[in-house]
Amino acid sequence: MIWQSYIKGFKAFLQLERSLSVNSIEAYIHDIEKFVQYLDCQKLNITPEKIELKHLQDFLKWINELGMGARSQSRIISGIKAFYKYLLLEDIIKVNPTELLESPKIGRRLPDTLSIEEINKLIEAIDLSKPEGVRNKAILETLYGCGLRVSELTGLKISNLYFNEGFIKIIGKGDKERLVPIGNSAQKHINIYLENIRNHFPVKKDSVDILFLNKRGRKISRVMIFIIIKELAGKIGLKKTISPHTFRHSFASHLVDGGADLRAVQEMLGHESIITTEIYTHLDREYLRDAIMQFHPRAK
Repeated sequence: MIWQSYIKGFKAFLQLERSLSVNSIEAYIHDIEKFVQYLDCQKLNITPEKIELKHLQDFLKWINELGMGARSQSRIISGIKAFYKYLLLEDIIKVNPTELLESPKIGRRLPDTLSIEEINKLIEAIDLSKPEGVRNKAILETLYGCGLRVSELTGLKISNLYFNEGFIKIIGKGDKERLVPIGNSAQKHINIYLENIRNHFPVKKDSVDILFLNKRGRKISRVMIFIIIKELAGKIGLKKTISPHTFRHSFASHLVDGGADLRAVQEMLGHESIITTEIYTHLDREYLRDAIMQFHPRAK
């Protein structure tokens, strides 16, 4: 409760003294609440006055492992620093634990990719004797088979599965829709999950059309997908730092390495710019230059 009291005061400070926009204030509050969520997950019953630099550094490591990008991490750090400056201004704290907190360098560093063999090992490590194992296999097959963002996976609806046509409809960033091809393996394991597992879940009203559910019959969370993957990585002794995003990156990399057209990969990933796809699939500038020199009529 004490966190909520301070957050309420911080919100009033941003409104009255900083005169920030509603969206900016909501972003700041969301950043602080993300940190409180982390403390709850770690069962750390600590008041704002007792927070130390180590707690903040561990939190950054946590959101990094969740697959959060450097820009998002930097924004959250900015929000937390603003919150502690407010606490210092109000004389609630004497020492600011965020003073030595460093933001991550913003660049184009990509997560590790997984080889096809590593992906197979992860999927084979799933315990199919448990109901959640059947679900988890369908989840990983879909993540890798379609190259989805984790939010796209958790929000995937049954009504958007067009298996007869070999596509699924995805609601991506900015609520933009796209059709993504889905292979036989992902289709097979989704159907097994639907027919044998999901129909036994106590589905909540707000999740009737959601494909992947937790044990309580609600939409599975992003955090839960991360936990599933981390546990499987530990099970097979995989040393790479992976997240749900790793499957998306591997999907794109394997397509391009196999000779897929870059524009087709861009369409499947839902990238607005081909430049994003080029970086995402770690193609170098020389590759693009060679393509122009080889195929453009004015380059010869």
